[in-house]
Amino acid sequence: MAPASLDGIDISTDVARLDVEALHAFLSQSYWSPGLPRAVFERALANSLCFGAYEAQKQVGFARVVTDRATFAWLCDVFVVESHRRRGIADALLLAIKSHPELQGLRRWSLATRDMHALYRRHGFLPLADPARAMEIRRPNVYQEAGGAPSQGKSQA
Repeated sequence: MAPASLDGIDISTDVARLDVEALHAFLSQSYWSPGLPRAVFERALANSLCFGAYEAQKQVGFARVVTDRATFAWLCDVFVVESHRRRGIADALLLAIKSHPELQGLRRWSLATRDMHALYRRHGFLPLADPARAMEIRRPNVYQEAGGAPSQGKSQA
């Protein structure tokens, strides 16, 4: 995907440009993925469509899409570094994501957020139409558990 530009900010899907160290440092301290192991993060990057926001080659924003590129996309790990917030970078990331050729015609997009509902609403996201139909397996301390590996349904006793 050719980079998009916003007042000196480039948006790109070029994985070679990702500052994996800076991304991991931010995300491992975020409220949604505290303690994220580096190896887990690298595996997530390798299996996702990643979007970086850059100013003068320095990474200032990020978003990741987990998708089958046919029917579904999960938008996650969206952030802009503190020094670059309120400049429209998150909106530019979302516009680039929603216009990416491999993400057209999807039946469903999902995301979870604690505090950025207004941002996502501007880009067409709404609360779940029928929350009673949504389910999840939630393991908030998975990275602190031994090895971070799923229990495979075995008893923890």
